[in-house]
Amino acid sequence: MHPQAEKIQQALQAAGCAAQVREMPDSTRTAVEAAQAVGSTVGQIVKSLVFVLDPPGQPVLVLVSGSNRVNEAALGARLGGTLRKADATLVQQATGYAIGGVPPLAHATPLPTYLDEDLLQYAEIWAAAGTPKAVFPIDPSTLLRITGATSVCVR
Repeated sequence: MHPQAEKIQQALQAAGCAAQVREMPDSTRTAVEAAQAVGSTVGQIVKSLVFVLDPPGQPVLVLVSGSNRVNEAALGARLGGTLRKADATLVQQATGYAIGGVPPLAHATPLPTYLDEDLLQYAEIWAAAGTPKAVFPIDPSTLLRITGATSVCVR
Protein backbone atom coordinates (compact mmCIF):
# COMPACT_ATOMS: atom_id res chain seq x y z
CA MET A 1 0.00 0.00 0.00
CA HIS A 2 1.22 3.51 -0.77
CA PRO A 3 2.65 5.16 2.40
CA GLN A 4 0.06 7.97 2.29
CA ALA A 5 -2.78 5.44 2.02
CA GLU A 6 -1.26 3.38 4.83
CA LYS A 7 -1.19 6.50 7.01
CA ILE A 8 -4.94 6.92 6.46
CA GLN A 9 -5.59 3.25 7.23
CA GLN A 10 -3.71 3.64 10.51
CA ALA A 11 -5.64 6.83 11.36
CA LEU A 12 -8.94 5.05 10.71
CA GLN A 13 -7.93 2.16 12.96
CA ALA A 14 -6.72 4.56 15.68
CA ALA A 15 -10.15 6.24 15.56
CA GLY A 16 -11.83 2.88 16.14
CA CYS A 17 -13.18 2.71 12.62
CA ALA A 18 -13.33 -0.54 10.66
CA ALA A 19 -13.20 1.17 7.22
CA GLN A 20 -10.63 -0.32 4.84
CA VAL A 21 -8.60 1.75 2.40
CA ARG A 22 -8.79 0.49 -1.17
CA GLU A 23 -6.26 1.30 -3.84
CA MET A 24 -7.91 1.47 -7.24
CA PRO A 25 -6.38 0.75 -10.64
CA ASP A 26 -7.81 3.98 -12.07
CA SER A 27 -7.87 7.59 -10.87
CA THR A 28 -10.20 8.68 -8.09
CA ARG A 29 -8.94 12.30 -8.27
CA THR A 30 -12.33 13.79 -9.18
CA ALA A 31 -15.77 12.96 -7.79
CA VAL A 32 -16.87 11.57 -11.16
CA GLU A 33 -13.76 9.38 -11.47
CA ALA A 34 -14.15 8.15 -7.90
CA ALA A 35 -17.83 7.30 -8.40
CA GLN A 36 -17.00 5.34 -11.54
CA ALA A 37 -14.15 3.51 -9.80
CA VAL A 38 -16.21 2.42 -6.79
CA GLY A 39 -19.61 2.00 -8.47
CA SER A 40 -21.44 4.67 -6.49
CA THR A 41 -23.32 7.85 -7.29
CA VAL A 42 -21.36 11.10 -7.49
CA GLY A 43 -23.32 12.33 -4.45
CA GLN A 44 -21.74 9.56 -2.32
CA ILE A 45 -18.22 10.85 -2.97
CA VAL A 46 -16.69 13.12 -0.33
CA LYS A 47 -14.76 16.05 -1.74
CA SER A 48 -12.27 17.26 0.91
CA LEU A 49 -11.94 20.96 0.09
CA VAL A 50 -9.73 23.45 1.89
CA PHE A 51 -10.84 27.06 2.18
CA VAL A 52 -9.50 30.05 4.05
CA LEU A 53 -11.89 31.75 6.48
CA ASP A 54 -11.28 35.51 6.80
CA PRO A 55 -11.00 36.73 9.45
CA PRO A 56 -8.79 35.26 10.91
CA GLY A 57 -7.20 33.86 7.72
CA GLN A 58 -7.45 30.27 8.98
CA PRO A 59 -7.64 27.18 6.73
CA VAL A 60 -10.83 25.15 7.18
CA LEU A 61 -11.80 21.80 5.70
CA VAL A 62 -15.20 21.33 4.11
CA LEU A 63 -16.30 17.77 3.34
CA VAL A 64 -18.69 18.15 0.43
CA SER A 65 -20.96 15.75 -1.43
CA GLY A 66 -19.56 15.16 -4.92
CA SER A 67 -22.79 16.42 -6.46
CA ASN A 68 -22.70 19.77 -4.61
CA ARG A 69 -20.83 23.02 -5.04
CA VAL A 70 -19.97 25.15 -2.02
CA ASN A 71 -21.73 28.51 -1.90
CA GLU A 72 -18.70 30.33 -0.52
CA ALA A 73 -20.59 33.52 0.34
CA ALA A 74 -23.40 31.74 2.20
CA LEU A 75 -21.15 29.27 4.05
CA GLY A 76 -18.65 32.00 4.91
CA ALA A 77 -21.47 34.07 6.42
CA ARG A 78 -22.63 31.03 8.45
CA LEU A 79 -19.08 30.66 9.77
CA GLY A 80 -18.79 34.34 10.63
CA GLY A 81 -16.58 35.63 7.82
CA THR A 82 -15.79 35.15 4.16
CA LEU A 83 -14.49 32.02 2.49
CA ARG A 84 -12.01 31.77 -0.34
CA LYS A 85 -10.49 28.67 -1.91
CA ALA A 86 -7.02 27.76 -0.70
CA ASP A 87 -4.33 27.44 -3.34
CA ALA A 88 -2.51 24.15 -3.93
CA THR A 89 0.48 25.20 -1.81
CA LEU A 90 -1.68 26.02 1.21
CA VAL A 91 -3.66 22.78 0.79
CA GLN A 92 -0.40 20.80 0.83
CA GLN A 93 0.95 22.73 3.85
CA ALA A 94 -2.25 22.50 5.90
CA THR A 95 -3.13 18.89 5.15
CA GLY A 96 0.09 17.22 4.08
CA TYR A 97 -1.62 15.95 0.91
CA ALA A 98 -1.90 17.14 -2.69
CA ILE A 99 -5.22 18.16 -4.24
CA GLY A 100 -6.93 15.06 -5.63
CA GLY A 101 -6.00 12.87 -2.68
CA VAL A 102 -6.83 15.00 0.37
CA PRO A 103 -8.45 12.76 2.99
CA PRO A 104 -10.95 13.94 5.60
CA LEU A 105 -8.57 13.11 8.49
CA ALA A 106 -4.90 12.69 9.49
CA HIS A 107 -3.80 16.15 8.42
CA ALA A 108 -0.48 17.89 9.01
CA THR A 109 -2.28 20.45 11.20
CA PRO A 110 -5.67 20.24 12.95
CA LEU A 111 -8.32 21.94 10.83
CA PRO A 112 -11.82 23.09 11.76
CA THR A 113 -13.95 20.67 9.74
CA TYR A 114 -17.46 21.00 8.32
CA LEU A 115 -19.47 18.20 6.74
CA ASP A 116 -22.06 18.79 4.02
CA GLU A 117 -25.39 17.76 5.55
CA ASP A 118 -26.38 16.20 2.20
CA LEU A 119 -23.86 13.40 2.84
CA LEU A 120 -25.95 12.26 5.82
CA GLN A 121 -28.67 10.86 3.53
CA TYR A 122 -26.46 7.99 2.35
CA ALA A 123 -25.79 4.68 4.08
CA GLU A 124 -22.26 4.65 2.64
CA ILE A 125 -19.99 7.38 1.30
CA TRP A 126 -16.48 7.26 -0.15
CA ALA A 127 -13.56 9.51 0.78
CA ALA A 128 -10.02 10.00 -0.50
CA ALA A 129 -7.26 8.14 1.30
CA GLY A 130 -4.17 10.24 0.66
CA THR A 131 -3.48 9.53 -3.02
CA PRO A 132 -5.36 10.07 -6.30
CA LYS A 133 -6.03 6.31 -6.47
CA ALA A 134 -6.93 5.43 -2.87
CA VAL A 135 -10.37 5.69 -1.23
CA PHE A 136 -12.31 4.23 1.68
CA PRO A 137 -16.01 3.57 2.30
CA ILE A 138 -17.58 4.81 5.52
CA ASP A 139 -20.99 5.66 6.89
CA PRO A 140 -21.46 9.42 7.22
CA SER A 141 -22.22 9.42 10.94
CA THR A 142 -18.91 7.68 11.61
CA LEU A 143 -17.08 10.18 9.40
CA LEU A 144 -18.76 13.02 11.29
CA ARG A 145 -17.62 11.48 14.60
CA ILE A 146 -14.01 10.66 13.71
CA THR A 147 -13.34 14.02 12.07
CA GLY A 148 -15.05 16.08 14.79
CA ALA A 149 -16.88 17.85 11.98
CA THR A 150 -19.89 20.11 12.29
CA SER A 151 -22.76 19.34 9.90
CA VAL A 152 -23.67 22.36 7.74
CA CYS A 153 -25.57 23.30 4.60
CA VAL A 154 -22.91 24.13 2.00
CA ARG A 155 -25.25 25.27 -0.76
